[in-house]
Amino acid sequence: MKIAIPIAEGKLAQHFGHCAQFALLDTDPATHAILSREDVDAPPHQPGLLPPWLARKGATVVLAGGMGMRAKALFEEQGIRVIVGVPSEAPEKLAADYLAGTLQPGENVCDH
Repeated sequence: MKIAIPIAEGKLAQHFGHCAQFALLDTDPATHAILSREDVDAPPHQPGLLPPWLARKGATVVLAGGMGMRAKALFEEQGIRVIVGVPSEAPEKLAADYLAGTLQPGENVCDH
């Protein structure tokens, strides 16, 4: 499982579509282990670009602070599960909590 997390200053970025980088974490769901992390620069902002781009990078899960309904649907069309309302924490902590089933998402901070 590869988890994609938008980042800014080492933590989850709340503005998903406008973040400068993504942390891509390869994980083993069976052991809840994080196998590796790669930070990649996001492509220039363009509506609809991120879902296929992250799918090509192998992402199967996206953890986000907020995301519009249309964007979420585009990710799901690519076979990527989206979790919104995720707090601004370090990517490794968020991924570990997600794998352990203890991630506590709040409200979707995006209203469009």
